[in-house]
Amino acid sequence: MSGSIFDHVFVGDIVTSTEVLRDGYIATRGEKVAAIGTGAPPPAHATSNHTGKLILPGLVDGHMHTGSSIGFAGIEGSTRSAASGGVTTCVDMPYDVPQPTTDAGVLAEKIGWVERSAHVDMALYGTIRKTGGVDAIAELAAAGISAFKLSTYEYDAVRFPRIDHPTMVAAFTEIAKTGLPVAVHNEDQELVEYLTAKARAAGETHTIMHARTRPPLAETMADQEIFEIGLMTGAHVHIAHSSLARGFDIAASFRAQGGQATGETCIQYLCMTEDDLVRLGGRGKCNPPFRTATEIEAMWNRLQAGQIEYISTDHAPWPADRKGFADIFACGAGLTGLQTFAPLLYTLLSERGLSPTLMALYAAERSAKLHGLYPKKGTIRLGSDCDLVVLEKGRFVFDEASIQDRPEMRWSPYHGREMHARVAATVLRGTTIWNGTEVLATPGTGRFVKRQTH
Repeated sequence: MSGSIFDHVFVGDIVTSTEVLRDGYIATRGEKVAAIGTGAPPPAHATSNHTGKLILPGLVDGHMHTGSSIGFAGIEGSTRSAASGGVTTCVDMPYDVPQPTTDAGVLAEKIGWVERSAHVDMALYGTIRKTGGVDAIAELAAAGISAFKLSTYEYDAVRFPRIDHPTMVAAFTEIAKTGLPVAVHNEDQELVEYLTAKARAAGETHTIMHARTRPPLAETMADQEIFEIGLMTGAHVHIAHSSLARGFDIAASFRAQGGQATGETCIQYLCMTEDDLVRLGGRGKCNPPFRTATEIEAMWNRLQAGQIEYISTDHAPWPADRKGFADIFACGAGLTGLQTFAPLLYTLLSERGLSPTLMALYAAERSAKLHGLYPKKGTIRLGSDCDLVVLEKGRFVFDEASIQDRPEMRWSPYHGREMHARVAATVLRGTTIWNGTEVLATPGTGRFVKRQTH
């Protein structure tokens, strides 16, 4: 008889990518989902009663940075923030200080840091060196990365280089052989550098010039070139962050021509405008920049039409003192976003009268699929890891002081925003790691998750 008793049962309204099961339950054996149903829950050794709350699959953030400012040491604080924000799997970018993930040796070192310090599970991107790195592509894929990342814009010649066209053609050709997608930072270097130099020369360094020096044309030019190379090489090319609806139109046009062309957006491009950039100053600086209110409406149109592959955060936590310069060009580019991901996305859907099933689809299932983690991650189904986020509906004002990262990272562009839900609990592989007030996971609770499917 004891063999039929489940280890743990979670009770509440279950939200999948297709439906909401009222008065439902999820039962586990070990770390896996073993039963899903409605009505009276089955017997279990432990029960977590979240009646009246929404239970969604733990979010899979397909684009975030832990190490852009402090290297691998950033994994611990960022993933603590993720746990409190309902993100159970982070897909981390490769552009760490001082050495990006360009070969199997660096990847092994980073995996060691994940296994020792992460609070949630992590998949990892790989990249290539500015020159001479194409030969390491096969070994990175074999070691389990989820995707590659390259850039058309250079932030640093070592950490975050621009890959020139001949090298990109060679890299895409090799990446196509692995079956992995290659995400690309999509901004045209020549245009942005020209406009930035012109603004600096004129003394125009105030906040709005960040948007003016990175206009929509800088994005769409980059989009066209990366998809053209993808079409020729057979690689699956993915826009790492489109702030423009037209980016998804361009991707669709290349799919119509037989290419593997997709793109994601980030949550800020569904709610933040140029006015917010001016209001926030350096704390609103990210690349690409915020756009217009009209563009936001167009982005929601593409989302509801199924043109957007998934929604991410592009979480890149710079210390607050790197965001406060009067000269906008001196500020670090990147936002904090992991801890607000689940409550903010629920809020944006709620404000538009849209179903929370879209959250399960675009912030869990589809990101897990692109990164080869599905169905282990990103879904509530039999045999999947029991990764859950529990949302309590209500009216809550987000306070950046609650951020679980290290003190210098406790700032948010969403400080003071009213949210329609808060994260009441986060569950990783059947164990509650956030109880609504504190992170229960310890460093090393998280694991490296290899890509499951190519």
